[in-house]
Amino acid sequence: MKLGECTGEIMRQTLFAMAFALATLSIPSFAQDARDESVRFTPGTSGATIKETITGYQTVNYKLGAKAEQSMVVALKTDNGGNYFNIFAPGKSPGDEDMFIGSTQGRRYEGTLPADGEYTVQVYLMRNAARRNEKANYTLEIGID
Repeated sequence: MKLGECTGEIMRQTLFAMAFALATLSIPSFAQDARDESVRFTPGTSGATIKETITGYQTVNYKLGAKAEQSMVVALKTDNGGNYFNIFAPGKSPGDEDMFIGSTQGRRYEGTLPADGEYTVQVYLMRNAARRNEKANYTLEIGID
């Protein structure tokens, strides 16, 4: 092998290693400490209020069933500026395309649901807050009409 060919192979291997490392970094590390909880409304009501605490990389995936064309409101009140929620449509889950991204769209969602099925509201801390093992006390209000 000539020097130029050897250098080209080393460059390809280095680029592959860097691409792999970047792809790995984009995978949410908080998924390791996730738990799922079903949301049930008290009979005669159209909503639920959940008071919880998460720390570090913990996340909670609140799951609830709804029908297409229903209105849903989700609001998060928190004592930590790095605490947000995402919403996933039926058939989607954390790691898939989000229907709503709290860190860019805010701590309140209000909209008409696109499909029948189980929706997931994922509550989490941003990576920088999670890395510092911060705590968030929050109140999550979910309503469906």
